Amino acid sequence: MTLPETTLDALADELAEAGRTRTLIPRITARHPEATIEDSYAIQGRWRDRELARGRRLVGRKIGLTSKAMQAATGITEPDYGVMFDDTVVDTGSVLEFDRFTNVRIEVELAFVLSAPLEGPGCTLFDVLRATEYVTPALEVLDAHVELEGRTIVDTIADNAAYGAMVLGGNPVRPHDRDLRWASALLHRNETIEETGVAAGVLGHPGRGVAWLANKLAQHGERLEAGEIILSGSFTRPVWIERGDTVLADYGELGSISCRFT
Repeated sequence: MTLPETTLDALADELAEAGRTRTLIPRITARHPEATIEDSYAIQGRWRDRELARGRRLVGRKIGLTSKAMQAATGITEPDYGVMFDDTVVDTGSVLEFDRFTNVRIEVELAFVLSAPLEGPGCTLFDVLRATEYVTPALEVLDAHVELEGRTIVDTIADNAAYGAMVLGGNPVRPHDRDLRWASALLHRNETIEETGVAAGVLGHPGRGVAWLANKLAQHGERLEAGEIILSGSFTRPVWIERGDTVLADYGELGSISCRFT
């Protein structure tokens, strides 16, 4: 890490306040161009610990930027991850308050629910499939608190990988019962198809995103625990959402999932 502890703490506090007030802070890399990826995870970790101290409960992790579609949309060329708290997970058909977020984009994903821990280094796709109880469709609501123009992966990671909320639904399947590479979805906004995609766009198999995360967490002395929900990464570009929009993702045999923003 290159940033001093006091700066890491101050930036974590800025992001926490931005989340509460639904505002954007100036780019971290504009103010601290020397900041590294390790600095950004340290900021995220301090923010996470503050939220846990407030009584929130960690229920899983999100992986971002695992597909070429998302990397092309953001200009960032390596995956990242963030944490998910219990008060950010809702069921399909939910109505979400638009003003709860600073800005809203939607991504199409698969969620892996673990029945056993996963730990790196050396975690493989086969380890992920063995440790997964079921896989189910999910929508991720992106919510950025760092200004979007010109941001880098350092800015995104510090901002908890821009995670806002998760909508779960559809038809859960066991990971060996279906070739998850071919899971596909049509993403509708207000009855118009905005994006389509196939889950193989996530590193060739969405389970490889989970393996990447287990190996990345090992570098920070952490592991994935049984019961955690892991968002494996979007296989479409993000779609901007406005107040009043209805979102529906049709996953074919895996069912559909929807939400509305009021």
